[in-house]
Amino acid sequence: MTAKTRPGENAIAAKPSDTVGIFATIGGGPTRALYVGSGGDISVEMFGPGLADQTVVFIAVLTGTILPIAITRVNATLTTASSLTAIW
Repeated sequence: MTAKTRPGENAIAAKPSDTVGIFATIGGGPTRALYVGSGGDISVEMFGPGLADQTVVFIAVLTGTILPIAITRVNATLTTASSLTAIW
């Protein structure tokens, strides 16, 4: 398995913030996925070639969903989902 295909090895609560990113919390890299404990909308800053700092809002994400996305931040503005967990 390569680093890009192996499953996540760590997890931490992803607290929405419009200023503080996940990078500092998880040691400098993006997430592999985001678990949604309580559904709603989720505004994130994407990571990757051509996507850096691009804001995307996922609408009506269901409770229990695992979004396989590389992100640098969960934004407080426009996020209504809660109990979010960053997986990397």
